[in-house]
Amino acid sequence: MKVLVVGGGGREHAIIRKLKESPRRPALYAAPGNGGIASDAVCVPIAATDVAGVVSFAVQEGIDYVVVAPDDPLVLGMVDALAEKGIPAFGPNKAAAILEGSKVFSKNLMKKYGIPTAAYETFADAGEAAAYVRANRKYPLVVKADGLALGKGVLICEDEAAALAAVKSIMEDRQFGASGSRIVIEEFLTGPEVSVLSFTDGKTVVPMVSSMDHKRALDGDRGLNTGGMGTIAPNPYYTPQIAQVCMETIFKPTVAAMNAEGRPFKGCLYFGLMLTPDGPKVIEYNCRFGDPETQVVLPLLESDLLAVMQAATNGTLAQTEVKFSGQSAACVVLASGGYPQHYEKGKPITGLADGQLPGGGATVYHAGTALADNVLVTSGGRVLGVTAVADSLFDAVAAAYGAADQIGFEGLHRRSDIGQKALAAL
Repeated sequence: MKVLVVGGGGREHAIIRKLKESPRRPALYAAPGNGGIASDAVCVPIAATDVAGVVSFAVQEGIDYVVVAPDDPLVLGMVDALAEKGIPAFGPNKAAAILEGSKVFSKNLMKKYGIPTAAYETFADAGEAAAYVRANRKYPLVVKADGLALGKGVLICEDEAAALAAVKSIMEDRQFGASGSRIVIEEFLTGPEVSVLSFTDGKTVVPMVSSMDHKRALDGDRGLNTGGMGTIAPNPYYTPQIAQVCMETIFKPTVAAMNAEGRPFKGCLYFGLMLTPDGPKVIEYNCRFGDPETQVVLPLLESDLLAVMQAATNGTLAQTEVKFSGQSAACVVLASGGYPQHYEKGKPITGLADGQLPGGGATVYHAGTALADNVLVTSGGRVLGVTAVADSLFDAVAAAYGAADQIGFEGLHRRSDIGQKALAAL
């Protein structure tokens, strides 16, 4: 069986490494992949957003199944284009991917169907948005670009000046391009944050093990928002009791709401949650696996990922086993100095052999790496994710940092406190 994974980051590497464990032993391809993925799959130089190119390759190569991992190609309709050629794929179609593709759509969906979320208003006019900000008296305030913005389109504003600057940068300066033609302004929620990825076939929803992302660039949750500097799983704040509340008030209602709108959702539905004093509320939906949450969630999956994915596509998830181990996982991201702003590429990476640590003990997921004359070099802001699995979260964190210590490149930046907030809750 030939399986193509679309994308070239740490999330895609985690998916590929787990698919390699399938008893069906699929032949794996990645488009475009990266320097580390090349050790685990055949990399094809096709951009993840090149819908026609991916479809053409899948047809010519006789690909049996495609995993569309990133948000952009899903929102562009890659799953639909593959279906037209008779090629099944994991991921929502274009109509369902709007759940992440438009924050205005998702917020209005939650309001319409009574799914708990932050109070909000939407704007298509910068002047009206600015007037709303000036009338607001409660801070912090959250300003979000409507469309996709590489995980950077959410601005937390501590005062009126910051909120007005956010409106200007998104709507007038078009910091995020057309994604900023509309914005959402919403109340700032407080409480522990939880990521819950789930498999769904449009009828059944099966949550995966919970996780905790660390978005800020610096220790103590300071600095700029990034795509994620590390993760742990499971999230100790997410108790079985809270999980049950989320299933009944958020997970099932969301799947039902999308069906009611004529947009049945199949694939991985990501729930970004805040456990507020008033109960769990949705911060955001993603229409795909989170990054770097995938790097701690999938290592704990004991079932055959390929079988589960195909069940989501085929509508047979209710009859398919989805089992996770009772262990813990921690991922420490090694980033380029200066990320998420300016950073240099092309720095040689030391400590790895064929993309992994020779001694084992941890898995290295490649996010921004490339091969230059057979030398592994940096090629992105987030370069590597070092993941360790252990019987306790304490041991998983210690093992991840111990493994990360063995890897080096010029300008390497990482947080030193991944998992500390979770350990304090145990």
